[in-house]
Amino acid sequence: MSERPYVIDQMISAKAIAARIETLCDEIQSEFAGTDKLVVVGLLRGSFVFIADLVRELNLPIEVDFLEASSYGDGMESSREVRILKDLRGAIEGRDVLVVEDIVDTGFTMQHVIRLLKGRKPSKLRTIALLDKPSRREVEVKADWTGFEIPDEFVVGYGIDYAQRNRNLPFIGKVRFT
Repeated sequence: MSERPYVIDQMISAKAIAARIETLCDEIQSEFAGTDKLVVVGLLRGSFVFIADLVRELNLPIEVDFLEASSYGDGMESSREVRILKDLRGAIEGRDVLVVEDIVDTGFTMQHVIRLLKGRKPSKLRTIALLDKPSRREVEVKADWTGFEIPDEFVVGYGIDYAQRNRNLPFIGKVRFT
């Protein structure tokens, strides 16, 4: 695959992300106060940095599990066909669950994952997304918590990639092709 040359313009700083996570964790702790164990389900691969920072900030008993769903591949556009590439290792029936997503774009992945996990009968199922692009939504779905609402830009960093690159950036940046 031959990539077009591009530059990355910072949109959301690492400091702004850290501050927002602190606020979100206060709200999540209130929602799940009294839980015996919160199952935090990270949607791979884009959420891995977000989930790591989130669980370190949460003062709750936590179990972490991962689900890998894909509707993008290496491209910039959603295929609208969601495939589960890696399923949860543990059962969630009767458990409190928080699904962690990197970005809600068209909404197909989040809708598919919510439907899949609700079918497994968790006690409580909530969702959080670091980024939300409501202007791109094609299905009616909204995360319970959102870090930042962004315009229709292709972004990378903080776990989010373009063709498996730029996940390691500590900020969210907009890709601008040159």
